[in-house]
Amino acid sequence: MASAAEQLAANFNVGSFAKATELKKRIWFTLGALIIYRLGTYIPVPGVDATVMGQLLAQHQGGILGMFNMFTGGALGRMTVFALNIMPYISASIIVQLMSTAIPSLETLKKEGEAGRKKLNEYTRYLTVFIALFQAYGIAVGLESMRSAAGAAVVSPGPFFLASCVTTLVGGTMFLMWIGEQITSRGVGNGISLIIFAGIVANLPHALASLFQLGYTGALSPIFVLLFLVLAAITITFIVFMEQAQRRVVIQYPKRQMGQRMFGGDTTHMPLKVNTAGVIPPIFASSVLLIPVTISGFMNGKSMPGWLSFLGEEMGQGQPLYMLFYAAMIVFFSYFYAAVTFNPTETADNLRKQGGFIPGIRPGAATAVYFDKILTRLTTIGAAYMVLVCLLPQILISRYNVPFYFGGTSLIIIVSVTIDTVTQIQSHLVAHQYQGLMKKSRGGRKQRIIRR
Repeated sequence: MASAAEQLAANFNVGSFAKATELKKRIWFTLGALIIYRLGTYIPVPGVDATVMGQLLAQHQGGILGMFNMFTGGALGRMTVFALNIMPYISASIIVQLMSTAIPSLETLKKEGEAGRKKLNEYTRYLTVFIALFQAYGIAVGLESMRSAAGAAVVSPGPFFLASCVTTLVGGTMFLMWIGEQITSRGVGNGISLIIFAGIVANLPHALASLFQLGYTGALSPIFVLLFLVLAAITITFIVFMEQAQRRVVIQYPKRQMGQRMFGGDTTHMPLKVNTAGVIPPIFASSVLLIPVTISGFMNGKSMPGWLSFLGEEMGQGQPLYMLFYAAMIVFFSYFYAAVTFNPTETADNLRKQGGFIPGIRPGAATAVYFDKILTRLTTIGAAYMVLVCLLPQILISRYNVPFYFGGTSLIIIVSVTIDTVTQIQSHLVAHQYQGLMKKSRGGRKQRIIRR
């Protein structure tokens, strides 16, 4: 076994990648699908003035529209067919996942393996259509009432525009959902995550070019630009470390004797990630806290309650009250989502049924308490890590006037998707290497048989 592993490591190079025909096909398919997605972000919705939309979005960059425009790669600001992006599908997936822990019938489907997973995916698609219809209709109605100095956002408002806009936006979301599923099955990486990744990364060249331009013209000190790039590299390295950090719980299985042979006695590890909740807490917290800013922005110049005006001023990005509530909600959603996705009692019960146990901990309730204690500590560390990463860009923008917004949520998404994609590529290469070793082994065995 050791010699096979050494041979595998020795052959794991560029040459092995060149011979992995199946992997190259998957990579080309993924790149082609992402190119189609990026082209779709420039196909406008019929009847919408793109110039007016650009001016309106520039006025609400600090609101929820600015955040969603970043996730869509600028498709929302240009009001294209992919303006909703894949966000309705993500919202539907989160809702179905949360409901599967509260509704017994959905929880039963979740435990039925592949058949249950297909049924849950079907429910997720139906819910995606409903959410997309609701959001598309809201956008279409809102577009008809939007105006800027250049004129109205909609050229010819009316029932025909509402129908065409809703149909176009919902169709774009369903097409992206299909592309994401095709990337997952026929490409490399998680298709939905890669679509969001491509949308965020598409804004990066323009942001960096703006930063270097300000440094070149003297608007920003070259030393500040250099320090900013160093800080960005350190932040990315820290995110990579925390996303891969895990606590390995030792699991031991007792020995069993069957006939004259002894089985079992193995020791394995159960990995528990430090950041169990992933990127969900910052997204939820940002969405909730940016609602008052967006509402007050749309009601600018109109009468609105005093408390809403206060929230619009004090809850803007970079304000102390906003950052305080932002950190508190990240911590809250971290504990909430970790509790939903990991059930210590169920995990301990499954472990007991399989005959496994944690050394020094009694099976059953004591093991569940032990898992709960570990999960609480890991979630505390993960929540603190996300608060630090997500508040750092806010501080840079509000205190040091960094000229573009590329938040901690975006960085976490980029790093997580990159790590997952690289891991899958390595898995395909390892599988290709093992197939090569098996073919060599079978070929050598046939030659020995022929010689005999």
